[in-house]
Amino acid sequence: MGGKAEHGDRAQVVIVGGGIVGCSIAYHLARRGVTDVLLIEQGQLTSGTTWHAAGLVSQLKSNHSLTRLATYSAQLFEELEAETGQATGYRAPGSISVAADNERWEELLRGMSMARTVGVDIREIELDEAREMCPLLNIDDLVGTLFIPRDGITSPVDTTMALAKGARARGARIVQGTAVTGVVVEDGRAVGVDTEAGRVEAETVVLAAGIWTRQLAATAGVSVPVQACEHFYIVTEPIDGVQPNMPTVRDPSNYTYFKEETGKVMAGFFEPRGKVWNLDGIPRDLQFKTLPEDWDHVGPIFERAIHRMPVLGEAGLQLFFNGPEAFTPDGVYYLGESPEVDRCFVAAGFNSVGIQSAGGVGWVLADWIVDDHPPMDLSVVDIRRSFGFQCEPAYLDARIPESLGLLYAMHWPFRQYETARDIRRSPLHERIDAAGAVFGEVGGWERPNWYAAPGQEREYRYSWGPQNWFEASGDECAAVRNAVGLFDQTSFAKFTVEGPDSMALLNWVCANEVDVPVGRAVYTQWLNDCGGIEADLTVTRRGENSYWVVTSAATATRDWAWLRRAARGRDVVIEDVTDHYGVLGVMGPNSRAVLSQLCDADLGNDGFPFGTAQDLCIAGAETLALRMTYVGELGWELYVPNEQAVALHDAVVEAGSSLGLRHAGYHAMNTLRMEAAYCHWGHDITDEDTPLEAGLGFAVAWDKVGGFRGRDALAAQREGPRTKRLIKLRLEDPDWLLYHDEPIYRDGQMVGRTSSGMWSYTEKRALALGYVECADGVTKDWVESGRFEIEVAGTPIAATGSIRSFYDPRKERVRL
Repeated sequence: MGGKAEHGDRAQVVIVGGGIVGCSIAYHLARRGVTDVLLIEQGQLTSGTTWHAAGLVSQLKSNHSLTRLATYSAQLFEELEAETGQATGYRAPGSISVAADNERWEELLRGMSMARTVGVDIREIELDEAREMCPLLNIDDLVGTLFIPRDGITSPVDTTMALAKGARARGARIVQGTAVTGVVVEDGRAVGVDTEAGRVEAETVVLAAGIWTRQLAATAGVSVPVQACEHFYIVTEPIDGVQPNMPTVRDPSNYTYFKEETGKVMAGFFEPRGKVWNLDGIPRDLQFKTLPEDWDHVGPIFERAIHRMPVLGEAGLQLFFNGPEAFTPDGVYYLGESPEVDRCFVAAGFNSVGIQSAGGVGWVLADWIVDDHPPMDLSVVDIRRSFGFQCEPAYLDARIPESLGLLYAMHWPFRQYETARDIRRSPLHERIDAAGAVFGEVGGWERPNWYAAPGQEREYRYSWGPQNWFEASGDECAAVRNAVGLFDQTSFAKFTVEGPDSMALLNWVCANEVDVPVGRAVYTQWLNDCGGIEADLTVTRRGENSYWVVTSAATATRDWAWLRRAARGRDVVIEDVTDHYGVLGVMGPNSRAVLSQLCDADLGNDGFPFGTAQDLCIAGAETLALRMTYVGELGWELYVPNEQAVALHDAVVEAGSSLGLRHAGYHAMNTLRMEAAYCHWGHDITDEDTPLEAGLGFAVAWDKVGGFRGRDALAAQREGPRTKRLIKLRLEDPDWLLYHDEPIYRDGQMVGRTSSGMWSYTEKRALALGYVECADGVTKDWVESGRFEIEVAGTPIAATGSIRSFYDPRKERVRL
């Protein structure tokens, strides 16, 4: 190529961006045998963000998947120099994380337990031992410290060059000094890129352009909500007593990390509120860019850093550094094929963890490109979790500073974002607000998480134990179990599928049978070719060639993209009608009595069986009523045009006033579905879990005409023992709460991890779902004969395991 992209050039894969992530993707593609790779960098390799990164390689992340990717990076960087001959500067002095209060200490201990499910070597150490490892550390106010011996430090530039060298050695090409100006899209597929030197054709395009990714992706109609913020660190002059083997120290309560750098100390800051930089776009010619000092912004955090490492108050400063880095609205990076354009992949928004993530990202994205699916559950980083409105400048300007500040804040369970709210509102918003709703946000929707009691403050008080909404949510659960609860479920994503091929399309996509009588509602999964669960939803037949698909708010982008891609070449019209309908969930043993006052229809089991839908006039509102439940009780979901939703709500409230009706929120729904052992996609079921493993074989139509996607893989699994299985667990000590990713032990051996957890007001204990493994098969006898424990914050707690749900194991109450 002569160093420049020229007209008529082509490659199998074009990667845009020559930072450590782009070079890692090229390296791993080449290792997979994809050698026709062209990486295009507008400046020099590493000249965007990589060159000024701190080079920390930490293995402990916020969940199992991220920890797995970071652990892979550490292993790769440790071996890379031997493979390529290029020095990387990698070493492993370990890291220390410190806690100055009990709640931070519990957070660290819960993280330690989670990391053990990935095999990370991590342990609690005494304060004196921490001080011995790092003599500069002030331990006077610390409650506890954790040590990860194999955490590392690497040279970002040298490591990138090693990855680039490894990629070139296998045939990949790298061009520097040429900017990509746009992504070329034809018929909904990326087919190349336009550069300053001409067009390059490609079968796959990967956008790994760091802080430029949002504006580059927009040329293809792809939404990537990343925004540059200023990131600060200081480097001291040489300090006596700083040893080359000093572990990295993280003091999240004081928003600071410390690392040794050639006899000096680097202190980096994640301040409580970040500082957005260049909201309207990043200049093309930005290379090795530094930004002005801002002591007014950083000064208060620097003072806190001095408290943890007092020598900083006396040492001279050799460098005050400020450079731009890319951050995302939820503090987690984006990976995967874009929902809008086929074969356009994204790897961007690394929130200051790009170095430690790059190895794992290169591995999984290369596999994703080659195999057309990821090698593990990546839902937490999948670009399909994003929404188009998140690219709006006003949204980014409000949310990104908060998300940056949360990186070192307490990662409270149930924490709610405070900024960029009120993007989407239910037509019932004013009514449920008046009822005392305390709102959370999912997919831009304001949703009632719980309802405050009269006189109770309507805000969260976070803790690791029962929070201030605990009793109120318990009352909501009791109403649903014993009387009737009213849920605002408007945030459900709703798609219509119509046309001559609608049944054939959905019967191929769905594992269950959807060639059913009009009015039948079908619970089903959408599977990938490996049998993994891509979606978990309901499909209702509305007519001969008309269907209604309902899924969760959080997976709306993902499920829409899956459906749209499956519909290519078929005579169907799909439409997103989410914003046209309000949804009321009327759930509980008195739900039939409430609705019977408002319509003339026969709502009994003969007139309106479970799993069916009818068009009804309820309190004068034209309503699609589905007899379906996610809480394990008799109930209906009522879909009503927005303009009639308030009137229907008021009528239901009035009719239920003498029957114990109570508004109920999503915290209660989560408790209720856990008691009934209903799965939640993204936690209990993901694209690496099959219906057989998840106990959802009842929703598989094995013999339907034409089969379904993933059937062959699922049928092969069906023939063998169930070596991996989702089971139900009850923690027997009522003083602990469960959340997710806690290790599960059977007879002293780790056999799995929890996927989700919640307090049960019925059981008066914490419940969990979790996958366990046994080579001979996870059977009812194996579960019942074992002694189970769940490790919570480093402490093993006795648990009871069960194949069936603890509440209504035969699922009789939904058919009352």
